[in-house]
Amino acid sequence: MLNYKTGVVGAGRVGAGMATLMAGHGCEVTIVGLDEDDLRRCRGILEGNLDELVQQGLATEKNRAAILRRFTLTTDTQALKDCIFVLEAAFEDVNVKKGIYQQVEAVIAPDALMASTTSAIPVELLTADMAHPERFAVTHPFQPAHMLPLVELVGGPNTSPATIDRLRVFLEELDREVVTLHKSVPGFIINPLAQALFRESLYLVEQGVVSVADIDKAIKYAVGMRYASIGLLEYFDDVGFNLECDIAKTVYPDLCSTRAIQQIVLDGLASGKTGRSVGLGLYDWSKKDDADYLRRKAAPYYACFHWDMPED
Repeated sequence: MLNYKTGVVGAGRVGAGMATLMAGHGCEVTIVGLDEDDLRRCRGILEGNLDELVQQGLATEKNRAAILRRFTLTTDTQALKDCIFVLEAAFEDVNVKKGIYQQVEAVIAPDALMASTTSAIPVELLTADMAHPERFAVTHPFQPAHMLPLVELVGGPNTSPATIDRLRVFLEELDREVVTLHKSVPGFIINPLAQALFRESLYLVEQGVVSVADIDKAIKYAVGMRYASIGLLEYFDDVGFNLECDIAKTVYPDLCSTRAIQQIVLDGLASGKTGRSVGLGLYDWSKKDDADYLRRKAAPYYACFHWDMPED
């Protein structure tokens, strides 16, 4: 179990998720929010995260109480002064983030680490005005941030190798699976892979090749099952370059190559049919069991839950 003092600036779901993860491994976590309402919402998210762990039999009431005692919620960045690691989890606005870094750098120790949860902003933009960019990197988690184990670790041109090594060790101590990029690219690793799948799937639907439901069936019962236990490129090697080359020669010419947002998405935006939150999107969500969907969405994460949680 860890005994570090850490901080999170940003009291939304990602910040609260990462705070839950750190406190769940024994860290004392200071969360800095915008105002008292922001902190109240954050407290609700933290409690909800822990309630779910108890309901799933992954934590005890004793664990829950011990973890809650490790949170300090405040609006004062001065409270971060003793933290060895501070995570920024604010809005995807580079100027907002830069303002946070200026405040944080003014109070933390010279050897304290800093990171951002940004999902797309390049590190070099984030660190442009920092006094110590060598101690900063992006640690991009995936929601729910306290449950989904992958984190993308991305340094910038001024990030020191020692910072990358220290952050990787810290994240691994938090039971994370870390992928380290050699350089920053838009969206890092997972977003480009996901967008490629989304683009091709929407293209097949628009071309009248297949239904939305059958796309999802194909992913769930072939791609998803296969790559849940072996790697994508492991499978490429397993199939072999010769066969994959032959398949590519046939398939590549017909792949979607658009760089524009697809019409099916534009039509949804224009009509207000934008997805689950409004009840209509690619699916009619009134015909779905939402509790069943949420259960299926979360189920894979429970299987890889291995926290060394505090009890006092």
